[in-house]
Amino acid sequence: MLKENEIKVGDTHSAVLVEDLKRTQIVQYAGASGDYNPLHTDEIFTTQVAGYPSVFAHGMLSMGLTGTMLTDYVGDGALKKYGVRFTNQVWPGDTLTGKTTIIEIREEDGEKVVDLMIETTNQNEVAVITGNATARIES
Repeated sequence: MLKENEIKVGDTHSAVLVEDLKRTQIVQYAGASGDYNPLHTDEIFTTQVAGYPSVFAHGMLSMGLTGTMLTDYVGDGALKKYGVRFTNQVWPGDTLTGKTTIIEIREEDGEKVVDLMIETTNQNEVAVITGNATARIES
């Protein structure tokens, strides 16, 4: 868990979430989540019917990878709120890097918390996720 005396507004943490995302990983996520939308699993449907260049990852897969980076940073059980906006698609072959920035340290409901800004980018530094989170910290 983050400690108040060891952090300050403006501190950042980043991590590579996945290197060279494989189609297999996207299909495995479909199986784990039960979301078999053909945009994520059927190349012919996605390219010939829907008009995309390829299948693409579920937004929730990208959110989950980003969330892992976030909980690795703030500590297990410390996360209070987590919300994102999906800003671009994630394609097979993408490498994703997540970054979080402390934007405020404050008190909420009698406990110390940190507010975080989140951004996940691909290998071209294009944001695929933006969002925010709040986590408990130790005084």
